[in-house]
Amino acid sequence: MTAALTAGCTRHGPGDDGRAPYETPSAASGSLLAVKIDNVPAARPQTGLDAADVVYAEQVEGGLSRLMAVYASTLPKTVGPVRSARESDLELLRQFDEPTLAYSGAQQKLLPLIRRAPLRAESPDEAAGAYYRSTGKAAPHNLYLHPARLLPTVPGRAALSSGFRYGPAPSGGTPETARTVRYPSARFAFTWSAQRDGWLVSMDGTPTVTPDGRRVVVATVVVQYVKIRPSRYHDVLGTNTPYTETVGSGRAEVLRGGRSYDATWSRPAATDGTAFTAADGARVNFADGQVWVVFAGAPS
Repeated sequence: MTAALTAGCTRHGPGDDGRAPYETPSAASGSLLAVKIDNVPAARPQTGLDAADVVYAEQVEGGLSRLMAVYASTLPKTVGPVRSARESDLELLRQFDEPTLAYSGAQQKLLPLIRRAPLRAESPDEAAGAYYRSTGKAAPHNLYLHPARLLPTVPGRAALSSGFRYGPAPSGGTPETARTVRYPSARFAFTWSAQRDGWLVSMDGTPTVTPDGRRVVVATVVVQYVKIRPSRYHDVLGTNTPYTETVGSGRAEVLRGGRSYDATWSRPAATDGTAFTAADGARVNFADGQVWVVFAGAPS
């Protein structure tokens, strides 16, 4: 499936009409684009978030949150605000084939790791012509990206993780109309809308909208329970940067169609995709459309 898909709407594809479910192959068909996106109130509403194939939500310093939007099927005209990278981003991105990472800098001691990582790192230092400052927000929440200046063409959904599988809903599950994931200083809420055939997103108690006021609606929400530990790095205030471990295995919840499905996630090595399976070992299909993966701290 390499054709561009329309952003901001529910997308139906393989598996929805009785055909075999679509699973992304392990070999990518080109570089996809991952963008680190600011997620404090001053940065909202974000631009281009609704066009992403996948949005990852992670915990950062002070218990706040940050997003990574991944684009493989289509590129919006603008994405942002763009913010800095974290060490755990490098591990998360290893599952993709030499992705392009757009970010606005990093902790000084982390920069050598970014340069050695198997990805194409494109900050304003490397690609100044792809970024601009908006007058609508105050710095540092006003740095935006023209994605096409970094990635003229998109590789298609085949460039996504081999762990993602799209198709008919699994059997079983429990009715679920609302789910909240809390960080120490942030929270994500997802409310099922039968009318919109998707999950309405809210962050920190505020509806997530596009710049023109449309609600962001996603097809599948994955709550992935992972180990979140201190890293070797600190921000400018001396606050430790959390490290989100995405290699290993653990519990997950897959939300789709107004139901919740218990699952186990498994990613044996950094170069593997993340597979989601039910108790009987069957793969858990995602609904076709945008996926949000929220990394939640696993109970100790």
